[in-house]
Amino acid sequence: MSEKDVSRRDFAKKIAGAAAAGAVIGSTLPKTVLGANDRVNIAVSGVHGRGRSHIEQWSKMDGVAITWIVEPDKKLWSATEKMVVDLGGKKPKFTTDVREALDDKDLDAISTATPDHWHALQAIWACQAGKHVYGEKPLTHTIWEGQKMVEAARRYNRVVQCGMQNRSIYGVRKAIEFLHSGELGEIYMAKGLCYKKRDTIGHQPDGPVPEGLDYNQWLGPAKWRAFNPQYVHYKWHWFWDFGAADLGNQGPHQMDIARWGLDKDDMPKKIKCVGGKFAFIDDQETPNTQLATMEWDDGKILQFEVRGLYTNADDGIRIGNLFYGTKGWMHLNGNKWYTYFGFKNEPGPKFEGVADEVADPNNLAGAGGSAHFMNFIDAVRAEDWTKLTGDVLEGHRSTTLCHLSNISYRLGRELTFNDRTFKFVGDEEADSYLTKEYRYPFVVPEKV
Repeated sequence: MSEKDVSRRDFAKKIAGAAAAGAVIGSTLPKTVLGANDRVNIAVSGVHGRGRSHIEQWSKMDGVAITWIVEPDKKLWSATEKMVVDLGGKKPKFTTDVREALDDKDLDAISTATPDHWHALQAIWACQAGKHVYGEKPLTHTIWEGQKMVEAARRYNRVVQCGMQNRSIYGVRKAIEFLHSGELGEIYMAKGLCYKKRDTIGHQPDGPVPEGLDYNQWLGPAKWRAFNPQYVHYKWHWFWDFGAADLGNQGPHQMDIARWGLDKDDMPKKIKCVGGKFAFIDDQETPNTQLATMEWDDGKILQFEVRGLYTNADDGIRIGNLFYGTKGWMHLNGNKWYTYFGFKNEPGPKFEGVADEVADPNNLAGAGGSAHFMNFIDAVRAEDWTKLTGDVLEGHRSTTLCHLSNISYRLGRELTFNDRTFKFVGDEEADSYLTKEYRYPFVVPEKV
């Protein structure tokens, strides 16, 4: 064990103490003391892909400072520092180990854009350290992790936003409002579409860890496996130890909209997902084609389809949603939507987007990403998670639908789920997929 790993024992002790305190005083934890003029000091974790968007969003906000970058690949540090400075910020501190950033008493929040297997642990550690969290989708890598994240957020009274940006897009919000109004009748079925072309990833042999990559920190909670260049930096999505297929990658956005439109806060009773990896023989473990069907006790249905190969669109939609009611149906694509009534498909109310849609973080009618990030900062300054449009609990519920579907796919059969126990009914094999084994010391704790 390295000196650095040994030194992290102090962090673990500190977290254990915070957990004990949280169990006693719960939501009475003291408010975060923000920097001068309500400045929010934030760390960005993971900066190769989506994390760069995080940097752009935080950099354009008044009173938000990027003070830490957490990135295990040191080759990215120089370009990232230049990006932050070019966008008007000061040079941030860098680390490969998120715990070093969380030790900083002046840090207020962390935004995570890491591979999926790191999402939950970074968020829980952050809550225990008194920090707020903006967590990318999918919120978690397993269903149990979502339960722990919600527990941690509530116990430490932290603001935890899930990066399902549609919750802050004006057009989508108006669509959901219309669906819930009853004008389309009872919404009995929703469908999420993810028709995103994905080429073969080919074959790559295992090899030496590249210079500058802290592979121990990159792996984190995942089980040890030899380094392969397929993992870094994007293709990790297609390996079960790190990702969750496109159903758990792009899928959470449209899954969330589908559940939201159905107005379902509980979990479905029956889940069946079929599919496979077609056309390509390569290193990818996850499917490129999936069709999931989920049914609630009242008979309402949520379908989700992933087509990663050559395909037509569905009513012109490749990434979006369809809703079906007892009076008509809705086409929802981005922030634009159209409704049709009766067997003649007579056009009804519609919304064709904001004419002058710009990335204005103060305008909920503007770009959803900017509004979603600004919503997080507003909630942090108010110390009030109820102001969030995408609270951790909503993210947990929608991400769970993705995990349930993937578990059914991996087992090759229909499953029955109990929403009260959050376990499968009489199915120990399926229950074994609710969580996973963690690699010490990167362990999601039973007691947060």
